[in-house]
Amino acid sequence: MADSQKHAFTRIAAELRPPVARVTLQNPPLNVIDVRMMEELRAALEQIEVRPEISAIVFAGSERAFSSGVEIAEHTADKIRSTLAAFHSVIRSVVASKKLTIASVRRHCLGGGAELALVCDLAFASPDSIWGFPEIKLACYPPVAAVALSAIVGQKLAAEMVLTGRTLSGQEALAAGLVNGVAGDPETLVEECTHRVAQLSPSALAVAKKAFYAWDAIHFDKGLARAEQVYLDELMKTTDAQEGIAAHLQRRRPVWTGK
Repeated sequence: MADSQKHAFTRIAAELRPPVARVTLQNPPLNVIDVRMMEELRAALEQIEVRPEISAIVFAGSERAFSSGVEIAEHTADKIRSTLAAFHSVIRSVVASKKLTIASVRRHCLGGGAELALVCDLAFASPDSIWGFPEIKLACYPPVAAVALSAIVGQKLAAEMVLTGRTLSGQEALAAGLVNGVAGDPETLVEECTHRVAQLSPSALAVAKKAFYAWDAIHFDKGLARAEQVYLDELMKTTDAQEGIAAHLQRRRPVWTGK
């Protein structure tokens, strides 16, 4: 991955302009996160992490969507274990990164896409961005949000978002503390932030970030492991979860049985 040159990925674009690396999701029209994108995100993060001249990583999508979430077709019983492992590997890489991670969000930011933005250190969004976790509508739940969202927006709002599927506008996300700033073009806020970061010591930033998250890191790692176990061993064995995924793929209304 050369400076100011895009690496040959198919689902993302990765560009280094020290002290900033930019990772752009590219799976039109809504930047659905499939397993290939997960693998490319992990590979890009591994390459960026060893570059000492990089202080920040910006994650962005397109004008139409940051990401509408993880590919539903990869939630079927025969694929979900490997899909969840691959996605959570990306999430853990972002959480463990020594770089300042920043999400630049336009329009749809849902499900796994919202979870990716959620675990970034900072997030900037457009007013028309839509934040939410619609998994419950498919008789599923978002493991990362189930663990991390309460610490950011509070337990009551987090419960409403995870358990009822409520969405937030960009302004509502700002008021809730889910984003740091809102602008018609969130890139203006990203540039202001990265300009400040460029004046800082990369090594000091890495150590400060480690100290800042020292307590949360312990709970997040254990919590995500537990949420993942419940998802695989309990949720995916229910008839309703299987029905919710099938109904979505068949473009019909689900028929819940409570089993």
